[in-house]
Amino acid sequence: MGRILLNLVEFLSEQMSHYNLTSKEHYLNAYQDSMEHPEKFWEEIAEENFVWRKKWENIVDWDFTKPEIKWFEGAKLNITENCIDRHLETKGDKTAILFEPNNPEDEAEHITYTQLSERVNKFANVLKDHGIKKGDRVCIYVPMIPELAISVLACARIGAVHSVVFAGFSATALATRINDCDCKMVITADGSYRGAKTIDLKGIVDEALKSCPITTDVLVVKRINSEVEMTEGRDKWVQPLLDSASPICPIEIIDAEDPLFILYTSGSTGSPKGMVHTTAGYMVYSAYTFKNIFQYQENDVYWCTADIGWITGHSYIVYGPLANGATSVMFEGVPSYPDCGRFWEIVEKHKVNQFYTAPTAIRALAKESDEFVNKYDLSSLKTLGSVGEPINEEAWNWYNEKIGKENCPIVDTWWQTETGGILISALPGITKCIPTFATLPFPGVQPALMDEDGKEITENNTNGRLCIKFPWPSMARTIWGNHTRYKETYFTAFANNYFTGDGAFRDENGNYRITGRVDDVIIVSGHNLGTAPIEDAINEHPLVAESAIVGFPHDIKGNALYGYITLKAGNYEADELKAEINALIAEKVGPIAKLNKIQFTNGLPKTRSGKIMRRILRKIACNESDQLGDISTLLNPECVEEVIEGAL
Repeated sequence: MGRILLNLVEFLSEQMSHYNLTSKEHYLNAYQDSMEHPEKFWEEIAEENFVWRKKWENIVDWDFTKPEIKWFEGAKLNITENCIDRHLETKGDKTAILFEPNNPEDEAEHITYTQLSERVNKFANVLKDHGIKKGDRVCIYVPMIPELAISVLACARIGAVHSVVFAGFSATALATRINDCDCKMVITADGSYRGAKTIDLKGIVDEALKSCPITTDVLVVKRINSEVEMTEGRDKWVQPLLDSASPICPIEIIDAEDPLFILYTSGSTGSPKGMVHTTAGYMVYSAYTFKNIFQYQENDVYWCTADIGWITGHSYIVYGPLANGATSVMFEGVPSYPDCGRFWEIVEKHKVNQFYTAPTAIRALAKESDEFVNKYDLSSLKTLGSVGEPINEEAWNWYNEKIGKENCPIVDTWWQTETGGILISALPGITKCIPTFATLPFPGVQPALMDEDGKEITENNTNGRLCIKFPWPSMARTIWGNHTRYKETYFTAFANNYFTGDGAFRDENGNYRITGRVDDVIIVSGHNLGTAPIEDAINEHPLVAESAIVGFPHDIKGNALYGYITLKAGNYEADELKAEINALIAEKVGPIAKLNKIQFTNGLPKTRSGKIMRRILRKIACNESDQLGDISTLLNPECVEEVIEGAL
C-alpha cells in the first residue's frame, strides 16, 4: 500500500512539474505561469532538473535598450556534467550517440554514455595539453562523425568556447570566422564523405590558415584515409594523442553567463555575425524545449538530420538531447545516397521514434517514387518535425500521409541561430498541428506583431513584423566583438523589443504562421544566406560592374537565388561566364550560395539616391511583373522593361 501511495505522489509531482508538459491544460497553465511569474517559473525549471555547483543570486536581469540580458546570474556549473556525468550511474550503458555512417554497408556505432564520457575526457585532456584553457576559442571544421560532437563537448568541459563551422564552407568563409574570434586551434579531418563524393577538408583548412596568423595548432581526425599535407609543428593526427590521454578530466566550473559557443550566421549586410551563446540559460532552454516539443520518453530513439555546423545541430543533436539522457542519432550522409530511401531505411533500422528534418529534404523526397518509402517499416515513428524554414502545405501533407501515416503529429518549429532554441511550435498530442503554421509560442516566449510605425498590433487575423517582448534563457547575448551591431540589428527597429527579422500572420486563435524574411536574408534549403557577401563575391569578377541578388520560389529549396548582373564592356561567352561567377561564389562563400539563375543586364533599377530596388527585381524573378506599382520615380525607369524582357 505504501509503495502505491509513493507512486501516486511521484505521478502527481510529475504532473505538477512544468518540465514535462502532458496536456493542453498543462501547457496553458505553464504558459500563463511563465507570463505572470517568469522568474519563479524559470527558477523551478532550473532548480528541479539540472545540476548546479552554486545556485544563482538572480534569475534574470535585462534591459533591451542597452541591450543586456543575464540569466541565473551568479550560478556555477558545467554543461557537460549535465549532459554526461549525471547520467553515468543510471544510464551508463545506454546509447547516447548513435552514429550512422555515410555508407549503409558500414556498421553503425552505438556510443554509450560511459564511452562518451571517456572519449570527451580524453579529447579535453588533449586540448589542455595543447594549451587550450577556459575562454580560448577553438574552431571545429569536422564532418558529421562522432568526433564532431565529442570535440564540441570537450571544449565545453574545460570552458573553451567552440566555434563550429559547417564543413561545406569555403576556405575564405572559414578564414573569416577563424580570424573574427581569434581561434587558437582548428580541429578538422583529412576529408569527408558526402554520398558518392569525398571532400578535401584538410586542404580547405590549409588554404584558410594562410591568412590566419593567430592559429597555432591543427588537430586532424582521420576519416577518409587520404594523403594530406601536414605542416610540421602545427598539424597533428588526433588519434595517437587520444590513445595516450587520460580518460579522466575534471570539469571546469564556469559562470552561468560565460560563453559556451560562437556560431556565425549571415547578415543582410557586412560580414557574418558571430552570435554568442552563454552557458546556463542555453542549457536550460535547449533541454526544456527538446523534452516537450518532441515529447521524448525514456528509451526513445531520436533523430535530427541537421548538421552540427548549424544551430539545429547544436541544440537538438548535442545539448538538448544529451541533457535529457536521450539517444541521439548522428547521420553522416545525405538523403539520396545510395538512393532516396536512405532516411526511411535508417528509421526502420534503428526504430526511430522522433524524426526532425528540413522542408528542403521533404520536398526533394516527395518528388521521388513512393516505393522508396513503402518498402520500409515506419511504424516506430511517433513525432515528426520540420525546421529551417516554413513548410509549404503540399510538403506537409506528403510528410503527414506518407511518412507519418496520418498518425504522427508534425511540429513545424520556428526559431533562429540567435534564439538558441525553438520559440514557436506545436506540442505533439497536446496542441493542434496546423499545416503552414508554427502555431503557439512555447512557455516563456512573448511574441508580438508590430506595424511599420513600431506600434504593437493587438488584433488577430493580421500580418506584422514578428518581435519578442521579454527575454528567454537561450537568446544570444551579443555579436562577438561588436555589441553595437547586435543592438542595431535586433533592438533598434522596435523599441524595447527583440526584432526577429521575420514577418508573421496571427490567426483568430493566436496561432502564428511565419511569412518570411523582411530584410535581405534569403532562406535557401533552410540556410540563411545574406545577399551582401554573395554580391561582394560576384563583384570581384573583373567583368562585373555590379550585381543584385534576390530570392525566388523553388520546388525543392523553398527559395533559390536569382542574380541580376551588370557587366563592364568586353567580350564574354555567357555560359562560361556564369560558371566562373558561380565558381567564385563557391570559393568565397560556399557551394550552398550558388545562383540558380543569372541574368546579365545593362543596368539595374535604382532610386534617385542610387539604391538598387530589389523589391522590383524580386517581383520580376517571381513572374509578378504586373505588380510592380509606380516606377516613375526611379532614377532609370526605362531599364525595368529591359530587365523584364530578359527575365529567365
